[in-house]
Order: sequence, then C-alpha cells, then structure tokens
Amino acid sequence: MIFEFLDAHKIQYRRVDHPPVFTCEEADKIVPSLPGAKTKNLFLRDGKGRRHFLLSVSSEKNVDLKALSRILGVNKLGFASADRLAKYLNLTPGAVTLLGVVHDSSKQVEVVVDSDLWSNDAFLCHPLVNTSTLLLDKSSLTRFFELTGHSPRIISIPGKDTE
Repeated sequence: MIFEFLDAHKIQYRRVDHPPVFTCEEADKIVPSLPGAKTKNLFLRDGKGRRHFLLSVSSEKNVDLKALSRILGVNKLGFASADRLAKYLNLTPGAVTLLGVVHDSSKQVEVVVDSDLWSNDAFLCHPLVNTSTLLLDKSSLTRFFELTGHSPRIISIPGKDTE
C-alpha cells in the first residue's frame, strides 16, 4: 500500500529488502549501509490516552519521556500499546515508522521530530513493515507529510544519559 501511495505521488525513494529487524541495534547489524539518518520511532500516548504521538529521533538517542511530557504539555507520556498502534497507524511493534501516518486519515496522531534528526538531508524509514528500509530525502518526506495532512512538530527532544 505504501509503495502505491509513494509511486502515485511521484515520491522518490530507494528500497532495500532485508530480514526482519525489531530494534535499531538489529538494523545496524542487518540493514546494508545507506546514506541517510537512521531513525528511532516511538508511538506514545498521554496518561489518559487522549493524545497520541509518533516521535522520531536519531537511532542512538534515548528519549527523556518525563522532560518531553512537559514540552508537549501532557501528563504521564508513555508508550502506547500494540492495540493502539494497530488502531491508529495500522502497524505492528517493530515496524513503527514515520510513514505510518498514511493510515491516520482522521489526523489523531501528532508527528514530532527531533530537530537534530531533521537537520539531515535524508532519512531511513520502514515502509510499514520491518523487512525493508527506504531512503527518502527531506523534500520527499516533507511532501509525504503534506499529502497525508500531517505537519510535523520539529523540536529539540530531550535525551537522557544511559549508564
């Protein structure tokens, strides 16, 4: 479905197929090297489950959810369930991707992208499944968001130190 959408709208991409990957670490080992920023995508919800966020940061960043919660003005920001992921983006765990908003026709998911990540010229994304990786340049990804009616919020997403 995503390839039909991208092709119908003449959005350029490069596709590499590979065995399934469920984490950024697995992707580093399995996915061939491509000239784009590696993304980590998280599907989050507020404490009451009223607001949903698709968050994208560089693959090595560990997000400080408590600090991000304050920035977004929500209480108890946390990971959404697999059921919510399926309901709002029609995705499964391990295949969370910015391209998932193609399924969010009711605009219930807010897209938030880290400003450090957005400073890159190209991005690596799953095409709704974790058995391929797409390389899209920034103008292609921007056009995709425009076509789906999503305006990403570009902010400095707080990271946390790991021990």
